[in-house]
Amino acid sequence: MPPKRVRRAPVRRPEPPRGTVRFPVLAVVFVCAACGLVYELELVALASYLIGDSVTQASVVLSVMVFAMGVGSLLAKRLRCRAAVGFGLVEAGLALVGGCSAMVLYAAFAWLGESRYVLVAFSLAIGVLIGAEIPLLMSLIQRPGRPAEGTDRAGRAGRKPAVGEQDDAAGTVADLFAADYVGALVGGLAFPFLLLPWLGQLTGALVTGAVNVVAGGGLVLWVFRHDLTTRSRALLVAVNVSVLAVLATATVLVDDFEQAARRAVYGESVRVAVHTELQEVVVTGGAGRPPDLFLDGRLRVAGQDEYRYHEALVHPAMNGPHARVLIVGGGDGMAAREVLRYPGADSVTVVELDPGVVRLARTDPALAALNAQAFRDPRVHVVYADAFRWLRGASARVQERYDVVISDLPDPGITPSTKLYSEEFYGLVAQMISPSGRFAVHAGSVTDRPRTYWTVDATLRAAGFATRPYSAGGRTPGFAAGPDRADRAGGTGEGPGDWGFLLAVRAAGPGAPPPPLALAADAPPLRSLGAGSLEAAARRAERARDAELPPSTLVHPRYGG
Repeated sequence: MPPKRVRRAPVRRPEPPRGTVRFPVLAVVFVCAACGLVYELELVALASYLIGDSVTQASVVLSVMVFAMGVGSLLAKRLRCRAAVGFGLVEAGLALVGGCSAMVLYAAFAWLGESRYVLVAFSLAIGVLIGAEIPLLMSLIQRPGRPAEGTDRAGRAGRKPAVGEQDDAAGTVADLFAADYVGALVGGLAFPFLLLPWLGQLTGALVTGAVNVVAGGGLVLWVFRHDLTTRSRALLVAVNVSVLAVLATATVLVDDFEQAARRAVYGESVRVAVHTELQEVVVTGGAGRPPDLFLDGRLRVAGQDEYRYHEALVHPAMNGPHARVLIVGGGDGMAAREVLRYPGADSVTVVELDPGVVRLARTDPALAALNAQAFRDPRVHVVYADAFRWLRGASARVQERYDVVISDLPDPGITPSTKLYSEEFYGLVAQMISPSGRFAVHAGSVTDRPRTYWTVDATLRAAGFATRPYSAGGRTPGFAAGPDRADRAGGTGEGPGDWGFLLAVRAAGPGAPPPPLALAADAPPLRSLGAGSLEAAARRAERARDAELPPSTLVHPRYGG
């Protein structure tokens, strides 16, 4: 008779001390939270660059991601019984999706012409994966060293937790969230001050993904290795190595990818592409063709017809005293070029935010030829500052007021420019302009964005100016509107067909007459303007006049894309 077999209870591996597990888990929570916030900021920054309107893009990314985090937390319930392998796969997926998100988003814009849906998809995927992290980590940190997956857990089930264990669980939650929030702080500061200036958007996201996969995979494969079966351990090793290989390969090829994507966006004639501290600056144009200047992907100067824009912006404002001229923006030097054509212009101050634009306009042969070496003229003085902040302190520093102020800024529909089209900003200009001075403002397209244009008009009048609207046509086909690429991003390839301007003077009181729209007696010969063309420009703008609109202020901006 064979001997009776005795069933033995499963051998339970000794659990490591809870403190030895808690510290590495909290360290990984810190790292993963920092990486997660970098992915989030990366999407917001790149979407604002590619699509425009940073407020809208930030709202879309944040709202979709927070919603998806809730979904991820619910989905994580299905992985709690296999928390170790689940957390390892979640972190590998997050590293791959988050690390490659910037490249895929840029590729979608460059080759497909549309990136909004890709932005939403990445926000959703990253949010789901981030939301699954904390529930899985809670399972790991509360049950360190549990038996391998698939073994008997009898002895744990059905036991009511003691009061001390409940208190410890509450402390664990507090520790996890503290590490998560501190990590988010570090990631939020590292993105603008370290990753973006040192590595750029694409490489920064890829390096962040590598850090993410090493931290998550290392935690599971080392600290919680006893929680894994042999098959699970092999799966995690293969997945993590594959993700690292993909991220490393993409990092090596990122320069070639960026050049190919840039050619897809700007064409084959890219001459100069530099990243300043504030934006990407690209100059296109070949031999015998005037250069085009793009700032953050938006056409700022179309060399073929920029003279139409700058002549219409500058010369009507020069009809009167013009010894002292202030140009807000205008780092390309084209507006200064037109001002310097007047012998009576003794002093020209250009307030530009980005020194890199002025440096390129001064040193690039094609741009310097187009602006007639304006920045080498001794009458031109360049101030590198935020125009709003500079004007706030200029009234105490500047003894004389300006005869002419020219606002050569991106369209008001672009969010970073909104404060420079506010009633408060125009109030600062009113303090700096002489009683008989003129103020010329580029206000976007009259025909394609009439509500934006007439909001600028209402804002100027609310700040104490009397205004005269006018526009200039003759836009080069195929170019996006002024410096607004919204139509091109939508795939039409064409932007609005006109530039809209407003000529303003300080009003003596309600009902003050608008300024005359004419050229100065000493105006130089112009290619696009004359008495008849100015009258037609004013009539063209008046035909598109909208109903009375409220002004735009800092606390209530009213400009749209």
